[in-house]
Order: sequence, then C-alpha cells, then structure tokens
Amino acid sequence: MDTPVQQVPQPSQPVQWGRVGSLVGGQASVQLGSFALLIAMNWTAVELGGTRAVTLLMLAATVPRALMLIFGGAVADTLGPRFILLRTTAARVVLLAAGAVVTATAHQLWPLVVIALVEGILLGLAGPASGVLLPMFARGDQLARANSLYAMVLRVAPILGAPAGALLITVGELWLAMLVGAVTGAIWLGCLLHVTHGFVRPKPEPGVSLVKRSGDGFRLLAAHPRLRWMFVAALCLDLAFSWPAEVALPLLVSERGWGVSAVGVVLAAFSVGALGSSAVGAAMAHRIPMFVRLVVTGAGLAAGILVMALMPSVVSLTAVAAGVGLLSGLNGPAIVTLYQQAAPEDRMGAAMSTLALAGIGTAPISIAVFSSLSLVLGIQTTWLLCGAIAFVSPVAAVLALRHPARAEEPAPVEQIPVPAAA
Repeated sequence: MDTPVQQVPQPSQPVQWGRVGSLVGGQASVQLGSFALLIAMNWTAVELGGTRAVTLLMLAATVPRALMLIFGGAVADTLGPRFILLRTTAARVVLLAAGAVVTATAHQLWPLVVIALVEGILLGLAGPASGVLLPMFARGDQLARANSLYAMVLRVAPILGAPAGALLITVGELWLAMLVGAVTGAIWLGCLLHVTHGFVRPKPEPGVSLVKRSGDGFRLLAAHPRLRWMFVAALCLDLAFSWPAEVALPLLVSERGWGVSAVGVVLAAFSVGALGSSAVGAAMAHRIPMFVRLVVTGAGLAAGILVMALMPSVVSLTAVAAGVGLLSGLNGPAIVTLYQQAAPEDRMGAAMSTLALAGIGTAPISIAVFSSLSLVLGIQTTWLLCGAIAFVSPVAAVLALRHPARAEEPAPVEQIPVPAAA
C-alpha cells in the first residue's frame, strides 16, 4: 500500500481546486437530496397529523442536531475530519436506505420522527468536520473564493431541492424521496473518499477527554477577540433575519392582502440575488476588500431588512429583497472566511461548531422571541426592531477587524510522508 502523504498547499498552488471541486460537487448532490427529502417528509407529516406532526418532526430534526454540534467540533479535532465524515455519511446512507424500506410499508408518523432524530444527530456530528475542510485546500484570499463557491451550492440546493421533493411526493411516495436521499448521500461519500484521501488522525492529547474538548469553541470565544466579535456579527445577523424571513413575511403579505404568491416571489428574488453575488465572489472575492465584503454589506443588509418592512407594494418589496440577497451572497462567505482564518488550526472543528450554532441555534430563538413581541408591537414594528438589531453585525465586524488573527498562516512546506490512520 502506498504511504499516505499529508497535503500541504504549495506557494504555486494556493488552492487545490481538484479537491475543492469534489467537495462542492458532493455537497451539491447531498444538499439537493436533503432539501427534497425535507419537503417530502414535512408534507407527509402534514397528511399524517397536521401542524402538531410537523412541529414534532422539526423538533426531532433540529434539537439533537444543534446539541451534537458542540460534540461534533470536539470529535473533528480529536479524531480528524476523515474519521468522522466517512462514518457519519455512511451511517446516514444506511439510515435513509432502511427508511425507504420502512416507509414503503408503514404509513405512520413514528418512523419519520426516528429517522429525523438519528439524522439530526449524524448531521450535528458531521457539520463542524465539513467546515474544517476548505481551509485545508485554500489559503489567504483564495479561501474567500472557495467559500463563495461553496455558498453557491447552499443557495442552489433549496431552489432545486424544494420542487424536486414536491415532485417526488406527487409522482411517488415518501420512500422514493428517502431512496433519492440515500443515493445522493452515497455520491457525497464517494466524493469524501477523494477529498480526504491521505488525511491522518491528529496525535492524541493525553488526559484530554471529548467532554472537556467540547467546550473548546466557547473557550476560544472567551480568549480570542476576533473570533468573539465575528461570532457576535453572525449571531445578530441570523437572529435579526430568521423571524422576518420565516414568519413575518407571510404574515405581512397576508395583512396587506397581496396573496400567498407574493411570498414565493420575494423569497425567489432573495435567492437569485444571493446566488448571483456568490458567483461573483467565487470568481473575484479575493479582489474585493474584506471591509467591503464584511462591513459594508453588513450595513446594507441591516438597512435592507429595515426597508423591507416599509415597502408599499410587492414590486418594491421584491426589488429590495433581491438587493438584500446580493449583499448576503458576499457577506455570508466573508464571515465564514474570516472566522476560519482566525481560528487555530488544531481547534478548527470547535471553532466551526460555535459558528454553526450562531446560525442553527438562533432560528428557533428568533422565531419565539420576535413572534411574542409582534403580538404586542405589531408585525411591522417588530420587523423594524429586527433591522435595528442587524446593525450590531457590521459594528461587531469592525471591532473584529481591529484585532489580529490568533493563528498565523503556516509557512509552506513540502509534502511529508506520514503513517496512515487506523
């Protein structure tokens, strides 16, 4: 057997585009299948038990995923991304394949809840390990391009996956969507075998348990000002945007008598705008100053959220939503890039777990808090409050840029033979 080598970027190769391509292509496949499955499972839950069934299903999928993100970062740093990604992805493929068999014969809610629960655990464990990969293949300003390319996949997946899930339910049943999810997961597994080839297990730290390392992400926030302010920037933006996009928009549209189709038009405009700017970022993010990508777009996003609440027509609201999407497509990858560049390489998994929590963990909090406030303040006033909170993000980004990164870029070295991991 050939001796694996540790891949280290060379001065002449700032980006390992072959591995980045496999990573992005694999994610495109698995995310498409995941969104299709999400729509199919939610629609099936509606048919089986209405609103309560959907709520139970969403809780089963999101709560364990958010909790496992903390341990996922520790596992990724301790055992390495290859170890955790190959095993969790393979387990998810088996889970969905078995789920296809079960749901083909049993038309009940409990199999869906069990599948969502186990899948949430697996995705929570794998999430931080996925976030570790791109900084291994791209360095410096080129990392921004790689993250923008990755963000394009995340934008396209719901646009194509949602109608695909509806089509699968229309022409078939839930088991077919499960089978598609398993197949796309298997494609992702094959891509991971290429992406992580030659990776080695980190050296163990004597006396340091996974439980202790699960707090590394929060210890990094306490010790490192740049990471801390970037966490605040991401947290406030996600907190301010979740409720308007998921709850307030349909309520506002209904209140103004615009028709439910307006919701789809506005969300589509946002997605197209974000997709377009992500494509621009993939091509030339390294030529756009970080201050522009991070602070200027953050201020524009906050202003856009405010203005959306005041728009008098569907056309004007759609135009502003497209502008917000354009800014989001540059701002999101910039936040991820700066966070990755600031995190110590041996604690990258822990750092990415806290950044993921800033997104996944804030959605239910945003919905619960602002939905309650809207009962007192009204939808428009609460939406404006969300816009005001969003302005904290660019301020925090400015404070983050004033602090140096904790981990300096390592000096490039030649490929070094290392023993294979068990």
